[in-house]
Amino acid sequence: MTVTIARQGEIAVVTVDNPPVNALSAALRQGLWDAADTLDADASVAAVVLVCAGRTFIAGADVTEFGKPPVPPHLPDLVARIEGAQKPWTAAIHGSALGGGLEVALGCRFRVAVPDASLGLPEVSLGIVPGAGGTVRTPRVVGVPAAVDLVTSGRPMRAAKAAEAGLVDAVIQGDLLEGAVTFARQALTRPLPEPASSRPVAAPEAEFWAEQEKAVAKVAKGAAAPLRALACLRKAAEAGFAEAMAFERETFLELRGSDQAAALRHVFFAERAAPRPAALRDVEPLPLRRAAVIGGGTMGAGIAAALRDAGLPVVLVERDDEAVARGMANLRGIFDGAVRRGKLTEAQAAARLAGVAGTTDYAALADADLVIEAVFEEIGVKRAVFEQLARACGPDAVLATNTSYLDPRAIAEGLPNPGRFIGLHFFSPANVMKLLEIVPVPETSDRTLATGFALARALKKIPVRAGICEGFIGNRILKRYRAAAEALVRKGVPIAEIDAAMRGHGFAMGPFEAQDLGGLDIAFLQREGARAAGQDVAETLGDILVRVGRKGQKTGGGWYDYAPGERKPQPSASVAELLAREIAPGAAMSRDQIAQALVAEMAAEGQAILDEGIAQAPADIDLVEIHGYGFPRWRGGPMFATGIRG
Repeated sequence: MTVTIARQGEIAVVTVDNPPVNALSAALRQGLWDAADTLDADASVAAVVLVCAGRTFIAGADVTEFGKPPVPPHLPDLVARIEGAQKPWTAAIHGSALGGGLEVALGCRFRVAVPDASLGLPEVSLGIVPGAGGTVRTPRVVGVPAAVDLVTSGRPMRAAKAAEAGLVDAVIQGDLLEGAVTFARQALTRPLPEPASSRPVAAPEAEFWAEQEKAVAKVAKGAAAPLRALACLRKAAEAGFAEAMAFERETFLELRGSDQAAALRHVFFAERAAPRPAALRDVEPLPLRRAAVIGGGTMGAGIAAALRDAGLPVVLVERDDEAVARGMANLRGIFDGAVRRGKLTEAQAAARLAGVAGTTDYAALADADLVIEAVFEEIGVKRAVFEQLARACGPDAVLATNTSYLDPRAIAEGLPNPGRFIGLHFFSPANVMKLLEIVPVPETSDRTLATGFALARALKKIPVRAGICEGFIGNRILKRYRAAAEALVRKGVPIAEIDAAMRGHGFAMGPFEAQDLGGLDIAFLQREGARAAGQDVAETLGDILVRVGRKGQKTGGGWYDYAPGERKPQPSASVAELLAREIAPGAAMSRDQIAQALVAEMAAEGQAILDEGIAQAPADIDLVEIHGYGFPRWRGGPMFATGIRG
């Protein structure tokens, strides 16, 4: 049974059991409706506790029903039915109460939760707004400012913060059901609060809404749902309950069929499938208990921090004591930054750092289950590392390279037991960026490959399998994107106009701003290395700038000029003069045409990658571009945006 009823004296306990996440299927909605009818008719019941079996409270809509005609009872009606029950309901929350799950909880007279529970309305991340009263009841429960943050961001809040806001009436220590029943029984001794729909809401002044529109638009970067959700909240504050509910429902239905919602559903399902590939479903990964990182620079320290965030003890190996000290200082800086941003307490940061052992001795790797090499991007240096790893590590330890461009096969050449070798391409900063390209060589065993995906799950990253080619998936597309942007400059399209077009398309920054931030010399050195190896690599506009010392923000100038201590790009007369002979008379292109042209180039390279078997599906390419390169999520990725799906 999806919904069952038990009794603890005068308290009825309604238990939802719809694994794996108690999603709001049609059967569950009907079961809850029937339970409300049954308990209203039972004179021996004074109050009801709603609890869920398994690992979570109701975690939201049933994703298998996405895109299908809705089946009654519809969720808004169910929430209203629970809210209008003759006996007060108390939602007992563990795990996550998200989306429709939180809306059901808002229909209950009370909400209690265990300390690590989270509550949220993430609908904007799917291109829609809450559709069962989330924008209307929430401000009546927690006030408008807190509701704006919860609804327009889509970010959940933990139980303690929810209790401070008034979203949760009590945080239950110990057994949830026992605590919830006790709470419900005690609540009967006091006057009952009004149902959420009947509570007053204070309407802010117009200036508040203008400020919020500006702030939400800045974060949304072109996504429609956050601003539409804000409009729903304003309606809830300024109109009656019924009118606000009708407005929310109209907005929900309109957005549900939008292009943005379709794109975001595509990303949602791709992300859901990525960590557990079907081909590896029956393959048991190696247990990961101890990890090591070779190299304590920016990338190595970021990887070590990510491993510590996942709870793994880490050995950090560097070439000498001075380098070890720098690596540990890099790690300390990462954790200190997390403390400043409120992500970690000082005690947590100290514990993270204490779990890292810095050393120059490869013998410390004898019991490591996983070793990730993150040293200088030069084949000789990397091969020397793996020669030492082959001698120092156990025969079953997974040995991984973090190379961005080098051929992993050349790095692993001659490695004993090559089935344990794999490429794990992290993106900087590795403790922040969610993308992990997993690059097997022909000898990589299925178990090693499965271990790579298991690591990604432990690190809460989005893994994408990539074949071997220059730049794998992401950097190969980046190379074409940058080349296409330079080609537009050669045609006379202004640099600043190209960047503005891509920002307008939803990117955080354009291709030239991004190069200035990261440094033009990185790609330049890679091209120079290819030229030194005898490859025919054409001179780029970026090469011209680097050769005169313009390497980006770090040198005060790249594609743009930068005032001392400033990061704001300024058009550069020097760049115009340096590139004048390379640029044709100005071409007339709208910003939309610029963006469409560059996205088409990205998609064309993606298609070539698919044709060569480097990527396994268009959705994989979309995930790489979204999570590694800032492609606007609400556009679905370059493949989805250009109609390449499947």
